[in-house]
Amino acid sequence: MHKQQHAATAGHPTPRVIASNFDALPDSAFIRESQLVQSPKRPDTPAPLPFSAPTLWRKVKAGTFPKPVKLSERVTAWKVGDVRAWIAGHCATQQAGG
Repeated sequence: MHKQQHAATAGHPTPRVIASNFDALPDSAFIRESQLVQSPKRPDTPAPLPFSAPTLWRKVKAGTFPKPVKLSERVTAWKVGDVRAWIAGHCATQQAGG
């Protein structure tokens, strides 16, 4: 049986495709938590960050990861450019220290 796709998402890539194509997204795009981090519920889904959702939120609270943007009452996301800048800065810090 064929699943019917919601009109708002018809023709758009699924979150799994977006997460695996993180490098292809523009800096102005938004990415949600489920697309950023690994989930035990989706172990085969690639994610750009190698830690869990609770670790992500601890880093946000500590100020060591960019704050998300509240897009609506129930939608929170990060700008891809902010995440890329964090990754680049983290890599540069690791290289300088080691």
